[in-house]
Amino acid sequence: MAMAWVWTGMVALSVVYGLLNDTIGAVGSAAMEGAAAAVELCLNMAGIMCLWSGVMSIMKACGLMDGLSRLFRPILSRLLPRACRDPETLAALSGNVSANLLGLGNAATPLGIRAAQRMAAGTNGRASDELCTLVVLNTASIQLLPTTVAGVRAALGSGSAFDILPAVWLASLLSVAAGLTAAKIFSKLWRG
Repeated sequence: MAMAWVWTGMVALSVVYGLLNDTIGAVGSAAMEGAAAAVELCLNMAGIMCLWSGVMSIMKACGLMDGLSRLFRPILSRLLPRACRDPETLAALSGNVSANLLGLGNAATPLGIRAAQRMAAGTNGRASDELCTLVVLNTASIQLLPTTVAGVRAALGSGSAFDILPAVWLASLLSVAAGLTAAKIFSKLWRG
């Protein structure tokens, strides 16, 4: 809701500024160009998202997703021991981490929501430490293949969309480490 007010304010200020400086034509032209560019980017991204969603479906069909999920279960059971006692929650958590690892945030979100709903059951509307840790893991997510970012780069004309891999790997490892550290510190502070 707050962003709606921010965007409305920005548009109103642009129109008022254009009227006061007699540049309303330029404001209108910029709005139309921006809208056209947004539609073009969405269409380019749709193709890329379809490609990677298809790759994920193939991985799921041939069992690679289950293999990735099994790979993450020991780590997840240490980070989220109570949640991992429930096989359905563990499957959703593993799938969420696996999808985020492949840079497929759109596929990871429903799995993360399913895991969060199962983890929130019986907490009387108060987020547990493990639920906060899940939010941190999902938000900061380690990515091996940043497919969405690479897709945006390709759509905007990058010659080598995946040349950002080392930077993405370092940034995502550092963000997850910082997020998990902060979650552990805050959980101890809140209890104390």
